[in-house]
Amino acid sequence: MSRKPVKRAWLAWTPLIAIPVLAVAVVMASQALSDKPDVENPPASQPPLDLHPVVIRKPAGPPTIDTGQLDSAGQPVVANCTTCHTTKVPNPRLVHGKDLVDFHQGLTTNHGDRSCLSCHNPDDYNRLRLADGKPVAFTEVMTLCAQCHGPQYKDYQHGAHGGMTGHWDLTKGPRARNNCIDCHDPHAPQFPKLMPVLRPNDRFLRPSSSEDAHE
Repeated sequence: MSRKPVKRAWLAWTPLIAIPVLAVAVVMASQALSDKPDVENPPASQPPLDLHPVVIRKPAGPPTIDTGQLDSAGQPVVANCTTCHTTKVPNPRLVHGKDLVDFHQGLTTNHGDRSCLSCHNPDDYNRLRLADGKPVAFTEVMTLCAQCHGPQYKDYQHGAHGGMTGHWDLTKGPRARNNCIDCHDPHAPQFPKLMPVLRPNDRFLRPSSSEDAHE
């Protein structure tokens, strides 16, 4: 007769014992999770993933035109693009520099069937424009060129296209990559085909002779 009250008393104390046990388990689990390294947000003490940071050089901004005149201090007088283009009606059919009559007559153009306004923004000549008509700053010329030159831009991103200047040892100074127009003329971007002046001086490529046998 005395066993039933004892069993009932034990059942009454079970929730009171289980609650602290669960609390301890939760604390231990959270501690274990906090000890795991955060892959997405590594501590500041860890070295950065990019061990070779490279800054892409950007053009200074909208170009200026040398008027061929000097000011009172003897300095060249330059004009902004909008100085003349705001007073002229844009002509989307202009493709070659030889068709220009006021300015840029000596401009060499060899960029497929692209017209001037394929890249220059007729609404604001201080900016360029993308294929969808969106204006873009001259400093973002890489975005403009990548629209049509996708394979070259992909190679550029992987380091197989383009060049770098600066320091290989980054403790000595920064390193910078050239942008498209650092190497290419935007109006005639293709490099001329060249033949090397001197062939490699390799004795295995020269005809065999008695003199070579004694070298």
